[in-house]
Amino acid sequence: MKTDLTELRIRHMRHLRRSARVTTAQWRRKIVYWAAAIVVGLVAVGFATAADAAAALRTRLVHWDPWIMLAITPAGLALSTWLTRTWFRGAQGSGIPQTIATLHLDDFAVVDRLLSLRIAFGKILLTTLGLLAGASIGREGPTVQVGAAIMHAFGRWLNLSAVGMRRGLILAGGASGVSAAFNTPLGGIVFAIEELSHSFEQRTSGTMLTGVILSGVTAIALVGNYTYFGHTDVVVPIGISWIAVLACGILGGVSGGAFSAILIRSSAGLPGVLGQFVSRRPVAFAAACGLVLAVLGVASGGITYGTGYLQAREIITGQTHYPASFFILKYIATIVSYCSGIPGGLFAPSLAIGAGIGGWIAQFLPHTTPGAVVLLGTVAYFSAVVQAPLTATVIVMEMSDNQQVTLALLATSFLAYAVSRTVCSQSLYSALAEKFLDVVEHAPPPAEETAAPPRAAIVPGPAAPERV
Repeated sequence: MKTDLTELRIRHMRHLRRSARVTTAQWRRKIVYWAAAIVVGLVAVGFATAADAAAALRTRLVHWDPWIMLAITPAGLALSTWLTRTWFRGAQGSGIPQTIATLHLDDFAVVDRLLSLRIAFGKILLTTLGLLAGASIGREGPTVQVGAAIMHAFGRWLNLSAVGMRRGLILAGGASGVSAAFNTPLGGIVFAIEELSHSFEQRTSGTMLTGVILSGVTAIALVGNYTYFGHTDVVVPIGISWIAVLACGILGGVSGGAFSAILIRSSAGLPGVLGQFVSRRPVAFAAACGLVLAVLGVASGGITYGTGYLQAREIITGQTHYPASFFILKYIATIVSYCSGIPGGLFAPSLAIGAGIGGWIAQFLPHTTPGAVVLLGTVAYFSAVVQAPLTATVIVMEMSDNQQVTLALLATSFLAYAVSRTVCSQSLYSALAEKFLDVVEHAPPPAEETAAPPRAAIVPGPAAPERV
């Protein structure tokens, strides 16, 4: 009897020791996850600060002499392309297609290269350089890949072997990047669910939710609880005002769908002699694109340069009225910036173009508050470009701190999405991610794991690298 009791006590003690070890390991893992999310928030704020400083310096240069951009923009784009191809191969694009692709790659040696800290550093550096040079790009898309890279690096430090856990960290990093970049925690979660992830387990990840919250709180602690476009009190009452929903949804859907179709087609290579020139002289082509951007900037008085955030905010708050030429020239400038192949994103330029469309439509709808029409135009074009209507609605709602127009935003967003699908049947990010995966799967493995990846392993197609 005593022997049996002794054996039971020994088994019980062993069980307690094993439980203690498991609990300790779980808590260690959680603390590392939390630390990674905080780091994402810190880096996102630092990235935003650097981008704003670059934009401010560019503005001072333009005010000093607008014509100086005819030299700075071509030189900046050429330098960015050269650095991307020489030192930061894999940093091209905004990183959203790459992040989506890594969630479906089984070869984690490729994932490690695409989400390395070196690539994250290059993404920040080259996007900031592009903004200084006057390219029509944004920092929010790049922050997605940067956030994913940071979380992935912490996962490697923990020696995680489970594929689901590693992908969950990548998803959490991307969502945390959106949350910290826009100060839209709910938008980050919805973006991860609607755009980045295609698995129920990843969608309900507690790691993702915790990461979004911690990175968002970190950003708020550093820069305050700001709203991207300030606070608006506009409403869209059901009735004649809903003509704006139809107008913005249709026009935003057509223009956004056409924009996505152009970018998807361009990612496969430009046609004819121009395509050959891009393949043979990518740096010279980037300089030529920079010259076009500089000419557009000089012609528009500098409003086509950069993210377009200031212009969008002024249109939404009613401080300034911009003519139709603003969103037309911004539209062209963003396409040219994309074709140049430099790193940078589309989120902020898309919001600016959408605000310009809404501001132009508002003058024909006297029965609707102009600020409300601008918000509807913003959500319509943004939804049409990314073809993620819930994400577009939540982000615009959180950025304007206005829940009163939620129903109208949803209706406009889904209408624009439907129209966009008729113009461009593929989602922009998904289409580029699929091309990226196809190239990666057929690319030969590198001679050494530590060597730089071959061009085919990171550049989707013979044209300039895609940038979204």
